Amino acid sequence: MRLVGGLTLSRSKPERLVITIGGLHGTGKSTYARALAEAFGLKHVSAGGAFRRLAESFGLTLQELTEKAAGDRGIDEKVDGMVREEALKGGVVVDGMLSAWMAENAHVKICLQAPDEVRFKRIAQRDGLSLEEARRLTLEREKAERERYRRYYGIDLGDLSVYDIILNTELLPLKANIKVLTDVVREYVRFKLEG
Repeated sequence: MRLVGGLTLSRSKPERLVITIGGLHGTGKSTYARALAEAFGLKHVSAGGAFRRLAESFGLTLQELTEKAAGDRGIDEKVDGMVREEALKGGVVVDGMLSAWMAENAHVKICLQAPDEVRFKRIAQRDGLSLEEARRLTLEREKAERERYRRYYGIDLGDLSVYDIILNTELLPLKANIKVLTDVVREYVRFKLEG
């Protein structure tokens, strides 16, 4: 076992690579996670996707499930347990707000950021909402999540110290940002896992 870049690794092989992508809603977590999974031949697991599917299975909107989760810790524990389980298997890119905390064995932890108005616009387009509705719902949801994650897990979403890489997804076009991330991960594998 060796300590590399703040991570304890045990003779990990690149095919067991675990990458997490965190960030607030609308920063591009799933988009970038899919791209990295494809680039490295890894499985993609989305905590947000699991949360959406759970909402659908209950016949609830995201907002309604978020409100329900405020009083039912089991909802978050179900989604977070799935993330932990997949990360432990390795060979995965996990995206989700808590992925960096839930996938403790991750080799590379990435945080995506974007200005609020950019995030709200992306969410409005993705979900077919007005910009104002996307802004209101996103701010309400994120406030509830921040409080819940602090209460349930003692996690401060504003603590970026758990991340290895922080990228503003508005900085460059999508393809250029993907290249930046794939290059960094490729170099990490080359120097830390294979070297």
